[in-house]
Amino acid sequence: MSKQQTRLKDVSKTIFAKVPEITLFFWITKLLTTGMGEVASDYLFEKLNPIFSVPVSLIIFIVAMIMQFKVRKYVAGIYWLVVIMVSIFGTTAADAIRVGLGIPYIASTLFFVAALAAILITWYVKEKTLSVHSIHTRRREVFYWLTVVTTFALGTAAGDMTANSMNLGYLSSGIMFSVILLLPAIGYWFFGLKEIAAFWFAYIMTRPVGASFADWLSAAHSSGGLGYSKGVVTFVLTVFIVILVIMKGGKPAESSEIESRLAS
Repeated sequence: MSKQQTRLKDVSKTIFAKVPEITLFFWITKLLTTGMGEVASDYLFEKLNPIFSVPVSLIIFIVAMIMQFKVRKYVAGIYWLVVIMVSIFGTTAADAIRVGLGIPYIASTLFFVAALAAILITWYVKEKTLSVHSIHTRRREVFYWLTVVTTFALGTAAGDMTANSMNLGYLSSGIMFSVILLLPAIGYWFFGLKEIAAFWFAYIMTRPVGASFADWLSAAHSSGGLGYSKGVVTFVLTVFIVILVIMKGGKPAESSEIESRLAS
């Protein structure tokens, strides 16, 4: 195979990358979706019987995921719809299980830590990479979304554990996790932390950061919150997410590499 054929083969793979380019807007949108999903889940849990709200959110989540797997390239609206539904359904299901089975936060946190480690190890063994810049095969996409779902569940459990079991409250938890969120960036910029490790560390931490601050906005004054309506907070965050996705939906990952390869 000639170099030109190899280059074209590589380009054809990355053209179909189905995750967004990692930019500042990606992280802002990710934080907003975590907060929106947390509050929306709480709102549905309070307003609707979980017997109804959990299946409905599951159905929408499945439909969004089917759409994501059917498209052959990154589509901003579909991708972020899946992320939102992962956040809403994951939180709703976790709350239903915790309330129904009475599982302690520390137990669920440790369980999701183990589950995430198992998924990442299996992904690496099978694919030899955990890079989000290489999500262009069906199996890698499956591993990617399994990891995303598990990080959301882990972040939810960890945030609830610090806010409730450790009695830090939502604001203190949000501040603490925000400081921790800075660590991978500092490690990457100044101490040579690998890009993939920095990305997944930061990705995990966005969940408790967004969820903690959203809970702080919507929780009652007696619970240490600002007491805003969960419906209002959900609506406002949704509007910001939609604006960002429309204005800054972004290119798929590695699009800059595609352009440079085609030009060479």
